[in-house]
Amino acid sequence: MRKKLAAGNWKMNGTTASLTEVDALLAAHPAPGCEILLCPPATLVSAMAARIGDGPIHTGGQDCHAEPSGAHTGDIAAGMLVDAGASHVILGHSECRQDHNESDKDVRNKAKAAIAAGLVAVVCCGESDAEREAMNTLEIISGQLAGSIPDNVTGENLVVAYEPIWAIGTGKVPTLDQIGEVHDFIRTQLERRFGEGVGRSVRLLYGGSVKPSNAAEIFAVSNVDGALVGGASLKAADFMDIITELEQA
Repeated sequence: MRKKLAAGNWKMNGTTASLTEVDALLAAHPAPGCEILLCPPATLVSAMAARIGDGPIHTGGQDCHAEPSGAHTGDIAAGMLVDAGASHVILGHSECRQDHNESDKDVRNKAKAAIAAGLVAVVCCGESDAEREAMNTLEIISGQLAGSIPDNVTGENLVVAYEPIWAIGTGKVPTLDQIGEVHDFIRTQLERRFGEGVGRSVRLLYGGSVKPSNAAEIFAVSNVDGALVGGASLKAADFMDIITELEQA
């Protein structure tokens, strides 16, 4: 059975002082009923991993380079994240795709590097508002899945996060039927490509304006195994409520 996952993406937020939020999470969920992942900015990965130790929270990166080393100023290799204490890495987030012009091929190569280094790749997909209005959502998602996910994946080294771009940080949330349609579609695509065993074992997260007030109903949707949470993961009080809803789902 797939273990539920509550993942927090701090994005470009947080300083050393912010790690007190991790202490609060650890105190509130010493033995959580779901897996918890926090992905702080690169400057905090090592400090967060050290703070958590062998606790129930995993530390992840927000991106990695496809190459293991080299002349890539400002970039971080997957092996460097592992060395800093990370176990996961977010790849293909819409903000990276947009801000850094990442293609599906770029994301696929990064995922290959991440998996080779021993990281769990959290690969993101999602459509824009215009694509949703044009009723191209499933076509867009299909292309992103095919182009961004490498062949050597399992339920242990891959997580897929569906984040409709138009819902990220906007307060807009798709209907439950829309979320269910996309998550069921992703599950079917994974099963067709990798077989039922792998396809059914990969966890599918929903992301996009997830908050305590709507978490329970989202977690009740078919094939939603957790959430990739942005702003609400920055404060332990908010994220704790989401985690609690996931534990009870």
